Amino acid sequence: DSITLARKMFDGDPWMIDDIITWAFSIAQDAGFAGIVVGCEPTGHRWKPVLQVCVERGVGMVCVNPMLVHRGREEEDFTRDRSDFKDATIIARRIADRHCYIPYALEGDWSRLRHLGARRNDQLVEATAARQQLRDLLECVWPTVLAAASRPLNSTTWRAAMAVSCDPDEICAMGWDAFAAAVTAELGRWGGKRRNLRILQAVWAAAHQPGGVESERAAAVERAADAIRDWRRALDELDDVETRMAGVLDDLDLSELVTTIDGLSVVGAAAILAETGDPARFDCARTWVKHAGLCPRANESGTFAGLTKVSGRGRPALRTAAWRAVWGALPHNAVYAARYHHLRTRADNPLRDGQARAAIAGALLRQLFIVVTRRVAWNP
Repeated sequence: DSITLARKMFDGDPWMIDDIITWAFSIAQDAGFAGIVVGCEPTGHRWKPVLQVCVERGVGMVCVNPMLVHRGREEEDFTRDRSDFKDATIIARRIADRHCYIPYALEGDWSRLRHLGARRNDQLVEATAARQQLRDLLECVWPTVLAAASRPLNSTTWRAAMAVSCDPDEICAMGWDAFAAAVTAELGRWGGKRRNLRILQAVWAAAHQPGGVESERAAAVERAADAIRDWRRALDELDDVETRMAGVLDDLDLSELVTTIDGLSVVGAAAILAETGDPARFDCARTWVKHAGLCPRANESGTFAGLTKVSGRGRPALRTAAWRAVWGALPHNAVYAARYHHLRTRADNPLRDGQARAAIAGALLRQLFIVVTRRVAWNP
């Protein structure tokens, strides 16, 4: 009935929920209730110890979406007043109205896949940051080396050359033969087998005419050397975690199934499944699309028909994983390519590039759901 029976503040970590349950249960018994239900707003990892203690003590636990709590503060008294006691009351009222859900606890291989997916996301961020930092530094103090290739940061020869040295003076002092030999020796670490002589000669020429801000070059190239080492280290860690993710999918007997979808790699599928967990807990394929925030959101009222966009709700990391998978799948999947072409060129309401890719991402999620849950190969 949304009546507050008692309030008390507890200081400590989430494992203190055991003491809180003991205190709350006595309050509930005194009020004539047979038991209690624990409700919380899930933040970070802290709801997991709460769930474990509740399971051990046979107490029910539910969670309330943080967005509902945020909006509930304003609905309460038209302000955004925030305090622990007030938030607890708002959470309790949402639970009384059944605006809550039973939390899902990851187990076994699915739990491992979730943590490996989080690790992969961290390494992707580090690798991208180091790559961009390298480009920014060289653009300032050695801009000519960025013209050595049409896409220098994607060239294994260019990367190997920068790994040898980011200092044009040092490269010049090495001499051509020593520099070329050092790049050849470094090439294997970047996944290359044969050096591109044209790019290598362009880097050598750029070292003799570096351009850029000369007064800052010595300090900046030292930092650039650190950046490329960070980049290499992040890429090594990325390869390692992706190998382990692929191993988890092997343990789940899903590697062969997911790759029946043309253009979808084992790692791409593992990144998606790392964010969803066991798909058997979802009602249908459409719920995956909603969980990713890729479902269309209508904007209509009476005779007004506004622009329809994706909801943007749900799990952002799942949306990102599906988006990345589409970029790899489109060039190799005739079905998705034909669908993309139709969405872009249809006479009625043609979509822009990003909109069409979002639609394909939703289709990919729906079809992957069927492949995994029904254990059937993808049928073009």
